[in-house]
Amino acid sequence: MAKNDRSLGRRSLLTGAAAVAGGAAVSSALPATAAQAAPRSAAATAAEVAAATPDYITVSPTDPRFPDLVRGINQRWVAKPDYVRLVTTTAQAVRAVQEAVTAGKRLTVRSGGHCYEDFVFNKDVQVVVDMSGMTQVYYDSAKNAFAVEGGASNLQIYETLYKLYGVTLPAGSCASVGAGGHISGGGYGLLSRLHGLTVDHLYGVEVVTVDKNGTAKAVVATRDSTDAALKDLWWAHTGGGGGNFGLITRYWLRSPGATGSDPSKLLPKPPSEVFVHATAFPWKDMTEASFTRLLQNWGDWHEKNSAPDSKFNSLFGLLKLNQKASDNAQIALLTQMDATVPNAQALLDEYLAAISAGVGVTRQAMTRRAGEHAAMPQFAKPRTLPWYIATDYLSGGNPTLYGKYKSAYARKGFSVTQIKAMYKHLTRTDYSNGDALVQIDSYGGRINAVKPGDTAVPQRDSVLKLQYQTYWTDPAEEAKHLAWIREFYKDVYAETGGVPVPGDINDGCYVNYPDKDLGDAAWNTSSTAWNSLYYKDNYARLQKTKAAWDPKDVFRHAQSVRLP
Repeated sequence: MAKNDRSLGRRSLLTGAAAVAGGAAVSSALPATAAQAAPRSAAATAAEVAAATPDYITVSPTDPRFPDLVRGINQRWVAKPDYVRLVTTTAQAVRAVQEAVTAGKRLTVRSGGHCYEDFVFNKDVQVVVDMSGMTQVYYDSAKNAFAVEGGASNLQIYETLYKLYGVTLPAGSCASVGAGGHISGGGYGLLSRLHGLTVDHLYGVEVVTVDKNGTAKAVVATRDSTDAALKDLWWAHTGGGGGNFGLITRYWLRSPGATGSDPSKLLPKPPSEVFVHATAFPWKDMTEASFTRLLQNWGDWHEKNSAPDSKFNSLFGLLKLNQKASDNAQIALLTQMDATVPNAQALLDEYLAAISAGVGVTRQAMTRRAGEHAAMPQFAKPRTLPWYIATDYLSGGNPTLYGKYKSAYARKGFSVTQIKAMYKHLTRTDYSNGDALVQIDSYGGRINAVKPGDTAVPQRDSVLKLQYQTYWTDPAEEAKHLAWIREFYKDVYAETGGVPVPGDINDGCYVNYPDKDLGDAAWNTSSTAWNSLYYKDNYARLQKTKAAWDPKDVFRHAQSVRLP
């Protein structure tokens, strides 16, 4: 899960109904409708809404806000666009895109600013369309679904859905990640083993597209669209990744099979209370044999307990293999589980015993930071917390860091070669960084109840998900940190050309953790291209959708879906 900024203020809870005609396109010549502006009475006229909505905001290089708007959470990427447009309505977004296209300017779109690569902020971008002003979350009675604007953050979504309606989305744990990119890439989090991926609940999407004539317009595509091209556009946003097909202004969320018009029954309900547990294995007591046993236990347990109907589906663990940077370094294990299921404490104890069995190292309190999570010694014994409080608490991070990331899916536990490579690079003495790690997340469960082609996310039989991470503060040290993570990753997947080629153990990479090295022959010596690592057999349909909705390749970046 991504790094995030904890300096989020409390948001006001937003509600209301939007009057949007399903499937209708909004021309750039039309004023904003009630759905495109702040939710307000359905009786409000388009003219009244337009009159109450200010024009978009343009921030130029001389504006004191400019430095904040030309970079994201990863400080490696800073752009120098001609200007930044901050939009607050769909109509404004259409016009901002149209003006950039007409002027022949290269544009990119920022949602929450968490892109790990330079897809938004790069040397070529001339216009950034910033979605910070479109953050509303509300029930849309016309769609009988929850509307989420593209700039809304995970925590805003959780707070509104849960406090007003008692429901949630199985999305990421990072508070400030924006919906625009997170949902379009698939989305997963601590409730995904119980309720599936975020996109498994995606009903519709509103996208500003550009046709072959260079005309921008907003299009609504839903799960129920009868037009094949519209259905493809909806499907492409169920894991096809951000920045590929258009500017996403709004999503609609409703679980498949949900019936009736009671908003409290349209999305999953989270547990009222959860166990939160944080423990650690001290590196000073770890041998290669004990490390190997720990990794084998982790893989074995998930192989046995990740079926869609597993009694452990409400349990999500994060095994954080931190680099052994000091004598006080730790391997952390953070776990959240539904505390209301029958025999919850016994199930949690059974899991902890299985992970620790035969390791021969006494677990202790988690007293060191591990990736995005601060030290959590107060959770050495499992504590029960209300779900929303736990969700808020478990978000953390630092937006001042430089970082590099890699990912992998695993269908089963690791090979001996993979474990040896992990141990080697995590204990190297020529590289010492307390902010370097590989985090191995629980996966599977209800995620794997969906077929690979039903959404654009093809990885539907994995039981683990890995995120390789390294962070630093001095930009002059970039080369050594990049070298470590690249060599680490290449050695772990040495048996398959330096990348996790889909096979018996591996199953490719997560598009929301983009990694340009996948397309570099120096680091990917396999015959499997980067697009196959992300999308597998779904790539051809994504290319077809790209040709239909972005034929001029306006929305592109270093790893965007290519025109066929």
